[in-house]
Amino acid sequence: MARTDSTGSTWRYRWARRQNERRLRLFRSAEGTWRRRDDELRRLRTLAEQCQGSATAGDGLPLELAPDEVVLRVVPAAQLVELRHNGVLPAPDLTVGAQTGRLRRRLPDGVRVTDAGMAVITNRRLVLLGGRGRRDWAYGRMTGLAHDPHASVTLIQVLDRRRTSGVLLRPDVAAEFRFVLTLAFADAIEQRQAVIDQLDELIGEHARLRPSRPGIATPGQARLSTLIPGGRRTAVVAAALAVMVPVALANSGPSDPTSTETAVAAAPAPVAASASTTPRATSSATPRATGSAKPRPASPKPERRCGAPENPMRYDFCGGERIREPAREVCDHFDCVPGFWEGRGYLVQCENGKVSLAGGSPRACGLHGGVRRTVWD
Repeated sequence: MARTDSTGSTWRYRWARRQNERRLRLFRSAEGTWRRRDDELRRLRTLAEQCQGSATAGDGLPLELAPDEVVLRVVPAAQLVELRHNGVLPAPDLTVGAQTGRLRRRLPDGVRVTDAGMAVITNRRLVLLGGRGRRDWAYGRMTGLAHDPHASVTLIQVLDRRRTSGVLLRPDVAAEFRFVLTLAFADAIEQRQAVIDQLDELIGEHARLRPSRPGIATPGQARLSTLIPGGRRTAVVAAALAVMVPVALANSGPSDPTSTETAVAAAPAPVAASASTTPRATSSATPRATGSAKPRPASPKPERRCGAPENPMRYDFCGGERIREPAREVCDHFDCVPGFWEGRGYLVQCENGKVSLAGGSPRACGLHGGVRRTVWD
């Protein structure tokens, strides 16, 4: 026998059951996502403490280590890449990379593969042992470091080499390679504890974001609007129509029954041509003015942006003139790439949504998926 409430209805219990199932499903999904991120942060925290490396890890490699040099990680499959057109990379830092989407094994625009071999991370340098020779990147001479957010490519600049180069890895090992490289650079400047402190802070912030278990819905919380197809929104629309329709009918008023007579009286009557007929004075009937609606003022047209964010400069993606000297507040309304003001071109949007001032250059948006479209004034 179906359970009923005090009114004898069962729909409230069905509503409560569906609500509780939905709330529990959403909670489990959110908690699963939270746990995966929490496990990853704690794994990196453990790795930051225990990844000390050893000199024996380099046994069997065609690599001679310095007396105080230890091997932290060996990545068997790696490719040497070079940037066709040199650009300025951001300075290397100790920031632990934020969680991004899945990396793809593809080359960004302007990057080419020149060799393949094995990557070795030590506490003093990154080495690629390739078929054509060896390539070293010493941390003490490193001036730029950039990890592509979409591809498993890491680019490096050093003082004693003019061309920017780096490594291309498998997507499944790229994230850990980047973290170990950050630890190695921290060891070179004696700042590993700063990385550990940063991870502790990230773990603490993430703990505060843990989803709470939802409250239990009871049959007494059900509303009559749930019985209407479409729920509360349908009820609101129906109530609004119930008020607006009588008002509209009252404002329209009945049709004017004298409009036809007025039109006939306003027309001139024909006069028969007869010599014996004396023209009679006819009274001219003045036609009544028909009520015509006053022209309504045109509503202002919405600003045309073609997908561009709202901005006081009126920059858009529709068309116009290229922007070579953007307003100083452009980065307050658009997401600018790092080193935006070092660009020497016109304003373009990259594939990842950021904007660059290097439009017209082959290296424009090289680290952001390539050029998507031009920003116009």
